[in-house]
Amino acid sequence: MNRLPSADVLDRVRDIPLYRASAERGDFPVLEKPDIARGFPDNWMTPELARALETGEAEFVLSTGTNHARMQIIRPPYFLLRSYYRLWSEHPDLGATWHAGARRISLTTVLATEHVARVNARKPGGTPGERWLDERTLYLNQRLDPAGWERPEVERMLAEIREVSAAHPDGTYLLDCSGYHLAHLVRKVTEWDLWDGFPQPAGIVHAYEYTPLNVRAHLRAHFDCPVVDLFGSTELGYLFYSDAEGRYQPYLHGMSVELIPVEPGSGIHSLIVTSIRNPYMPLVRYRSGDCVRTRDGSTDPKEIVSFCGREKELLPTPGGPVAQADLDARIAAVCPRVFLHQLRLTGENECRLWCTTFDGAPLTPGERSELAASVGVLTGRTCHVEHRTHVPIGHSGKYAWLSTPGPA
Repeated sequence: MNRLPSADVLDRVRDIPLYRASAERGDFPVLEKPDIARGFPDNWMTPELARALETGEAEFVLSTGTNHARMQIIRPPYFLLRSYYRLWSEHPDLGATWHAGARRISLTTVLATEHVARVNARKPGGTPGERWLDERTLYLNQRLDPAGWERPEVERMLAEIREVSAAHPDGTYLLDCSGYHLAHLVRKVTEWDLWDGFPQPAGIVHAYEYTPLNVRAHLRAHFDCPVVDLFGSTELGYLFYSDAEGRYQPYLHGMSVELIPVEPGSGIHSLIVTSIRNPYMPLVRYRSGDCVRTRDGSTDPKEIVSFCGREKELLPTPGGPVAQADLDARIAAVCPRVFLHQLRLTGENECRLWCTTFDGAPLTPGERSELAASVGVLTGRTCHVEHRTHVPIGHSGKYAWLSTPGPA
């Protein structure tokens, strides 16, 4: 494997203290998250970066830290948003609508909404609680757990969607979401028969976390528009998008990727990214912490078919590591009615699979038996399937697919 970056990347990083020894050796090992934090920010400081921090062309921010430790990074203001908007503007199924001036409504974690409100409050003359990020994007959600949305909240969100839709000559808008949050909204709108007040979006993007196969199918069944997945991170921006058929396409301007097997024969690979997209914190052979599977099991990035979860959340089993997407595929193959699920390890050789369903009805005995057997084979544990009316959401506003016993 070539451990030396291309000449243009080398020119961009050779004067950064973190990379100086590697540039002199001509060998760049994989960059881990602790390497970024060790000696921060002096390990990144160059005269150019110091000037950018003074002028406000660069700023310190924290990564989202949903299921891992938050990490301080340096980037241009609105780096992630600009990456996001550029991808929307260039996406083959969304670009024309974006260029036609469609506004974007975001339905995701309450933490994201609160972040927008804090940013707006700091602006001169800012309005407290303002949820418009800019002239194009409105954030809707104001509650941690969307399962607890009450009818007045749902009606308020639908009214705001109608207002955004009506502001466009063609009634067009784009919906940006966590797939889970939009699926919760669909359930509430169906339960209270509110579909007449829900204008259909011209396109839907889910981009904040892994979206289960059943949730993707549920959204496609309720919305007659492209439903697109985007993959990226706070520190990198966006790297891949799905097309209308669900196939992933690279979006790697200023980037390259390589895959390293997590474990021989597992078929799961660590995503290693080299990026100069962020000029103030270029990353060389950076382990993003994400895992992928390829069509043929190879390390060819062009064959990626699934962004299957986080490396730190892999479940060790006698048959090798199991990723979030592996469990998801088993569930989708048995029962498309399963909505939320969480695998709870209850002992060395046992686990419980908590499930909710889109329609609220429990799984049939046959579905439970088949699902328990399939998950048992996958994990090497005796599995008990348990219907739940509610699966708790995390403090981050996202769901954990795996729950392990805490220390005694």
